[in-house]
Amino acid sequence: MNECYYDRRMDFFYNRTKADTADEWTGAQLIGVLCFGTFFCIFIFISNSLVIAAVVKNKRFHFPFYYLLANLAAADFFAGIAYVFLMFNTGPVSKTLTVNRWFLRQGLLDTSLTASLVNLLVIAVERHMSIMRMKIHSNLTKKRVTFLIISIWAIAIFMGAVPTLGWNCLCDITVCSSLAPIYSRSYLVFWSVLNLVVFFIMVVVYIRIYMYVQRKTNVLSSHTSGSISRRRTPVKLMKTVMTVLGAFVVCWTPGLVVLLLDGLNCTDCGIQNVKRWFLLLALLNSVMNPIIYSYKDDEMWATMKRMICCSSEDKSQERRSSRIPSTVLCRSTDISGHYIEDGIIQGTICGKGDLGDKGNS
Repeated sequence: MNECYYDRRMDFFYNRTKADTADEWTGAQLIGVLCFGTFFCIFIFISNSLVIAAVVKNKRFHFPFYYLLANLAAADFFAGIAYVFLMFNTGPVSKTLTVNRWFLRQGLLDTSLTASLVNLLVIAVERHMSIMRMKIHSNLTKKRVTFLIISIWAIAIFMGAVPTLGWNCLCDITVCSSLAPIYSRSYLVFWSVLNLVVFFIMVVVYIRIYMYVQRKTNVLSSHTSGSISRRRTPVKLMKTVMTVLGAFVVCWTPGLVVLLLDGLNCTDCGIQNVKRWFLLLALLNSVMNPIIYSYKDDEMWATMKRMICCSSEDKSQERRSSRIPSTVLCRSTDISGHYIEDGIIQGTICGKGDLGDKGNS
């Protein structure tokens, strides 16, 4: 029967994997990383808090998509908390941690990143269903949205707790990974592949939406005399979507690939030299999200500016706003919104049914 090492401190496991954690995270380099991380954590807290507050305050955002958007901001806010905890438990401190505290450190990171990823997937699916049914908003009720949000966090918490629940190497140190000294290599393979598959699914969803919008836009262009700006709307929206996809690929894929290589026991890949930078790159996604998904929406930005300035504008401005909900167009996929709204304005799409009742959607 294998011996278990639950009562050991992390220095035992770091020494076994020959991870030079303490030496790499000292001096000016450690101070630089901490200053960099502190600045972006503050930005994460402030920006995502504003997104959540804007959705709560502005009644035009009281739709299923925006509730999911607020939940995504909450996931990014949680990522900031996880990174703050990491900053106070890294470098030379890492080797002094108990097994349980190290599990908590990594579990917070895994939970936050999984929550963001799953939330993005749910938003993508919700937008895809809405577009294919020619609706601006889905038929999700508040109860269903609440259930989805609870499910997202349940999945995230479970994924963050899986190693603590038993999928680790504390009783078989021969299968310990290098980057996560008490994680089993098989778990790293599972976790990285699972996330890469989810990413692939999201890309497929986005491609389907792009092809659908392009096809419908061509039909509209040949049968309408709409303005050039309206015809260019799908192109502008696709630029936003490509920005989202590009940011996600840049921020997530390197770290997932490194984890996969570690899980496959690649000893000549030099993963120890890039691990912390890829972690920072993944967390940078939480910094970019409010900018990409929220600040591009004029009404969202106006709502946040009013809260920042602590002043209330004349309600006449809201009455002059379009009755159609603002075009944040999803952190993930709301290209449909502009396209469908464009069709409504030109009177060429669905003169009846859900689109005809856009004011009540």
